[in-house]
Amino acid sequence: MREQMSIGQLAAAAGVNVETVRYYQRRKLLAVPDRPAGGIGRYAPPALTRLRFIKRAQSLGFTLDDVQALLSLDDGRGCSAARQIGEDKLADVRQRLQALRVLEGALQELVSRCATTKRKVNCPLIEALMQTEDLPS
Repeated sequence: MREQMSIGQLAAAAGVNVETVRYYQRRKLLAVPDRPAGGIGRYAPPALTRLRFIKRAQSLGFTLDDVQALLSLDDGRGCSAARQIGEDKLADVRQRLQALRVLEGALQELVSRCATTKRKVNCPLIEALMQTEDLPS
């Protein structure tokens, strides 16, 4: 790992766009490095670690607000608060999975209707989507 990196090098090392780095800086998720007179800001290795943390947290479904809260708890004393944020995210994921299972059942029913229809009628899937009442679940 490089000792000091430009914003472009940092972004490339983390697999993000330079504008993403700047956005995280505006959101106060990532510090803006000091700039020597007439020079460019250089990022130390911890900036890359933090940037990768942000991206990993996002890949797990955490919002940037969640990430900011988690980062503020990174002092060794906030584990229970961090756990609560994780539990809240887990509950949200489970709720979305349940909704997706209901959606899966409805779509499976509609697709199976298409497979069993042999008459010269409208497609059951398209007909169901055009109706105003709730789809089967």
